[in-house]
Amino acid sequence: MAYVSAKIRDEGRAAKTQGAPLSADPYPAGSQDSADWLEGYTFDEREQNVDREVEPGVEPGVDTGKA
Repeated sequence: MAYVSAKIRDEGRAAKTQGAPLSADPYPAGSQDSADWLEGYTFDEREQNVDREVEPGVEPGVDTGKA
């Protein structure tokens, strides 16, 4: 994901590292600043693929050979 403000992204990353909850985002929901803060906050989380269902017991992103 792209961000505009590295400073705000770093604020989000610091908040996560310090154990702050997601609700600690100080920026208005839907704003670019909030998106940048959330980009930093979720820096250590895998990106979720929501365009298809994942089979139970199968690691997302792993090719099972099924088509």
